[in-house]
Amino acid sequence: MQTGLAHTSCAVVDATMTAQALGSGDMEVLATPAMVALMENAAMLAVAAHLPEGSTTVGSMIETTHLRPSKPGTEVRATATLVEADGRRLTFDVRAEDEAGTIGEGRHVRYVVDRARFLSKL
Repeated sequence: MQTGLAHTSCAVVDATMTAQALGSGDMEVLATPAMVALMENAAMLAVAAHLPEGSTTVGSMIETTHLRPSKPGTEVRATATLVEADGRRLTFDVRAEDEAGTIGEGRHVRYVVDRARFLSKL
């Protein structure tokens, strides 16, 4: 897998994405779990077209900071860039932004798995 692959996922903060709705806080601002999900989505999509048939990626670790709040109605963007590929282990730099600048950043690890084999273990 070639390093440098990147993708940006976008979403508009709505009531379902707030800390109050997700139970991670009690305010009507973008929840950290929602920001993390957008980062993971960007990482998944950054490499999806480059995987062998029948494969996907699963998240195994994310280390991130959530630097500033974003209110409902705000468009947020998360960009993931593949910085290391070591066998099945893929490491991404992730960054989330809104119109005012960076709201979060960190590192995310995903593993390439065979979809059917992975699901057979459930």
